[in-house]
Amino acid sequence: MPDVAFRRVLIKLSGEVLAGEKGFGIDPKAINKISREIREIYELKIQLALVIGGGNIFRGISASEGGVDRASGDYMGMLATVINSLALQDALERQGIPTRVLSAIEMHQVAEPYIKRRAIRHLEKGRVVIFAGGTGNPYFSSDTAAALRAMEINADAILKATKVDGVYDSDPFQNKEAKKFDRLTYLDFLNKHYKVMDSTAISLCMDNQLPILIFNLTIPNNMKRVILGEKVGTIIEE
Repeated sequence: MPDVAFRRVLIKLSGEVLAGEKGFGIDPKAINKISREIREIYELKIQLALVIGGGNIFRGISASEGGVDRASGDYMGMLATVINSLALQDALERQGIPTRVLSAIEMHQVAEPYIKRRAIRHLEKGRVVIFAGGTGNPYFSSDTAAALRAMEINADAILKATKVDGVYDSDPFQNKEAKKFDRLTYLDFLNKHYKVMDSTAISLCMDNQLPILIFNLTIPNNMKRVILGEKVGTIIEE
């Protein structure tokens, strides 16, 4: 068994990665690809938790700009994360990985309620834990939910999976001369107002010295390379 850089991690996935080429909803090919990559790192015998956004189904901030009450829109977005979590749970269990969905919004028929000690116990028993329903409160992003849950379970790091291979000083899709950073401090990130991750989440991680690794999920085996400690993407730390 190869040496790993982390023993307990939380992976933050955007809802959009489940949409694949469709751009919306859930693409079976995309979710199966992600579940296969998760199986590879699960086989490294690490403790693994996940948080998934809901942007492929519903985004509360966008809805509020269209006139929907912000709190109502955020609750709808939280429910979208539950749908994504159940879809990923199904895909992971078809890969032979025991998985539990814990929701901040109680819905006993489809998910367990979030209880910190229960989540840690699942991890210790070798189950992948998916945290659904955000924080259970409006006005908080799924990034902030990921930071909160990672600290509650005493994760070694947050792995933020995106469509770019780290943090750049400008949009790499629009500026071919954009400079990529291998490392940033929390304050660097906050002062420059980079949009890769929510500032509230960064502040929480800074207060608790929890490192964040931002990497490109679309590159095969990148997730495994991060777990093995290879220099991939951008690390944000003290």
